[in-house]
Amino acid sequence: MQTNAANRLDRLPISRFHKVTLVAVAFAYFFEFADINSFATTAPRLVSLWGVTIDQVAYVTSLSFFGMFVGSIIAGWLADRVGRRRALIGTTVYFSIFSMASAFTWDIVSLGVCRVLTSAGLSAMTVVAVIYVSEIFPAAVRGRYQAYAIVIGICGTPVTNLIASAVVPLTDWSWRLVFVWGALGIAFLFFARGLVESPRWYEGRGEPERAETALRAIEQRVEAEHGSLPEPVPPAPGTGVTVSRAPLSALLQRRYLMPTLVLTVLWVTQTIGFFGYSSWAPTLLANEGFSVENSIFYIALTTIGAPLGSLLAAVVTDRFERKWLLVIFGLVIAACGLLYGLTFNPILIVVFGFLVNLVERGYTALAYAYSPELFDIRGRSLGTGVAYGIGRLSNAAGPLVIAALYNGSGYQSVFLFIAGVWAVGAVVLALFGPRTRPRRSAATSPASAGT
Repeated sequence: MQTNAANRLDRLPISRFHKVTLVAVAFAYFFEFADINSFATTAPRLVSLWGVTIDQVAYVTSLSFFGMFVGSIIAGWLADRVGRRRALIGTTVYFSIFSMASAFTWDIVSLGVCRVLTSAGLSAMTVVAVIYVSEIFPAAVRGRYQAYAIVIGICGTPVTNLIASAVVPLTDWSWRLVFVWGALGIAFLFFARGLVESPRWYEGRGEPERAETALRAIEQRVEAEHGSLPEPVPPAPGTGVTVSRAPLSALLQRRYLMPTLVLTVLWVTQTIGFFGYSSWAPTLLANEGFSVENSIFYIALTTIGAPLGSLLAAVVTDRFERKWLLVIFGLVIAACGLLYGLTFNPILIVVFGFLVNLVERGYTALAYAYSPELFDIRGRSLGTGVAYGIGRLSNAAGPLVIAALYNGSGYQSVFLFIAGVWAVGAVVLALFGPRTRPRRSAATSPASAGT
């Protein structure tokens, strides 16, 4: 039995089913983005309450990224083993539980442990969500809807920062409310009933009957809204057969090695470049003489640009080659981040910080769409998870480098380093990044077969 899942899903018009899926994924993204910078927004307060040092902030941040690495690797395995839908639900519940636990910590060690466990869940959820969107939405518009999900989700960052700027200064315990807020991601369970397991995952496991059931459930919901559906493109020869999960050693094969290496550089530079900025800016501003309240407030204003950046990505992602969009966005981030670090004027800090957030969130939306497209169904979870995980692991060293630069050479050296990291990523993508646009337009091409 051949279900032809890829072509049947790709010929569907966008319907209420897709929009419900979009809202569900966006909700998970919202609380991922809400939670991911919660330690950065509370750290300035903990410096005064618990006597936390810059080096301790660096160690907690570094260990959190080790947790992200572990979570990403587990996510690829989990999504292949139990399915995209169940993995998405499980990872979202997991990070919500440990975010709540963070609110009840009593010192920097207990908080650090909870942040590592939370970060593992955040990263795992992201990997699974990226794969799920890539497999559910039609190929011609999946980049746009990936970006739309992030447009909604990224609002979690400025909302959380504004909440933190209001509640953290109130009392000696009110910083805990920031982590309680992040734990509300558990409400994702209310959306779970509307999600359908990926038919492509069933097909790849050699379960055509279950793939057919999932496909018919989706098609019936779309038909009820749009009427009769067009006939799908016939499957390419050799597709529709059982695809085993790729072992880790498969990434050394020629067809997986170069995409994995390029994506690893992409996520390493994105992680160090973005989190080096977002995780440290509040603390560094406070250390440079700005009040805790003002430093958090300035950063909150800059993150308002984040949803607009994702919206920009939604406009351009399916119109132009994603590789070159990523190169352009990376270079612009490097320039704006450098200018941010060269000024101490509050207005210019907000302006350049706003631009960094705008373009970087557009970059991330593009990267989320670009990453799974470089692999077939067999290697998608593993390749995406490993590249994303190594990227997150790289920032275990990033905060230590930034702390050393700050202590040794001062505030501006940090932003020179961050700008250089973004520039390296752009150059590597320009030279070695695979193009994906021709593949998306050719339903029967080898790269898209079985996707």
